Amino acid sequence: QVQLLESGGGLVQAGGSLNLSCAASRDIFSIFTVAWYRQAPGKQRELVATITSGGSTNYPDSVKGRFTISRNNAKNTAYLQMNSLKPEDTAVYYCRAAGEKAAMPIYWGQGTQVTVSS
Repeated sequence: QVQLLESGGGLVQAGGSLNLSCAASRDIFSIFTVAWYRQAPGKQRELVATITSGGSTNYPDSVKGRFTISRNNAKNTAYLQMNSLKPEDTAVYYCRAAGEKAAMPIYWGQGTQVTVSS
């Protein structure tokens, strides 16, 4: 069993920053793609950042230029640095790790709340 634990969420003012962390209970990130998702009340879950084991990153237009995903495989941890936060960024943020080899599992964290005040 692998657990993903998100941390770093909280309440910030618009324009502020937060750095989210996603720590895995086992050494898995070397062969896993890591992604951050978010879900706000009444809205569908959306992808906000992805990083492959090779370091390739992708972002949707809604966060591009403001969010940065990174990983430290030695620490079994991924990060999401969020700058210039907007009230529309308010959501529960979830970490997902997906194995890059055939038939490998997908793990989800429990989520961490991010609230941006106007």
